[in-house]
Amino acid sequence: MTNIISFPGLGIGEFEIKEAAFPFLFGRDVMWYGIILTLGIIAGFSYALFRSKRENITSDDVLDYGIYCVISAIIGARLYYVLTSLDRFIGETVGETLYNIVAIWDGGIAIYGAIIAGAIAIIIVSKVKKIKVMSALDMISPGVMLGQIIGRWGNFVNAEAFGEATTLPWRMGIRNEYYPETIYVHPTFLYESLWNLIGFVIINAFYKKKRYNGQIFLMYITWYGFGRMLVEGLRTDSLMVGSFRISQVLGFA
Repeated sequence: MTNIISFPGLGIGEFEIKEAAFPFLFGRDVMWYGIILTLGIIAGFSYALFRSKRENITSDDVLDYGIYCVISAIIGARLYYVLTSLDRFIGETVGETLYNIVAIWDGGIAIYGAIIAGAIAIIIVSKVKKIKVMSALDMISPGVMLGQIIGRWGNFVNAEAFGEATTLPWRMGIRNEYYPETIYVHPTFLYESLWNLIGFVIINAFYKKKRYNGQIFLMYITWYGFGRMLVEGLRTDSLMVGSFRISQVLGFA
C-alpha cells in the first residue's frame, strides 16, 4: 500500500511512501517496517556491546543476550497483541485460529510484550551465566530505548499508531486506501520517538555516574513509562482491556 503523507503546518507538502521495500519469496514483500525494526535491533545490540566493558560482561555473553532477547521479544510482542485483541484471531476452525495467531507477517505486535518477554529472557540468561541481573539490565535498557527511537519510524512508514484529529502546526496529514480524504492527526509516533531520544541522551550522559546496579534500568522504565502513558492517551488504536487502555495502565505502573 502507498501512503500519502504531509505536514502542512511545517511547510512539508504531500509525498508518497510505499510500505513494501522490495519483493521477496512466495509472493510476499520485504516491508520497510521490518527493515526499520531490524535497524533498531542492531542499534540496540551495538549499544549493549559498547556498554559491556563498563559492566564487566564479555562480548560473547552480549551475543547470547541478543539472540535470546530478540527471539523472546518477537514472541512476546505477538502474544501480547493477540491476547489483548483475541476476537480478531478467532477463526472458523482451530487450524485457522492457530494460523491467525502465528501469522505475524500479516501485522500485529506490541512493544510492551517485547519488553516484558525480553526482560524475562535477560533474567534467565543472567542466572544461567551467573551474571548480575541488574548489571545486565543497565547495559541493555538504553539500547532498547535506542531501538524504540528508530522503530517508531516504522509506524510512520505504515501511517499507523497516530493520534486524534488536530489542527496544531505539526499535524500530520494521511491519505491512503483507508482514508481517501486526507485526515490531519497527532503524529504520536513522532512524540514517542522524540521523548525517547531526550531520555536516551539524559540516561546515556548519566550512565558513568550511576550509584548502584539497576539505576539505569529504573531510569529507563520510569522515563519511557511516563511518556508512553501520556502519548497513549492521544492514540486512536489503543489495545483495550475492558474500558482501559492497557498500554497506558502499564505505562503508569
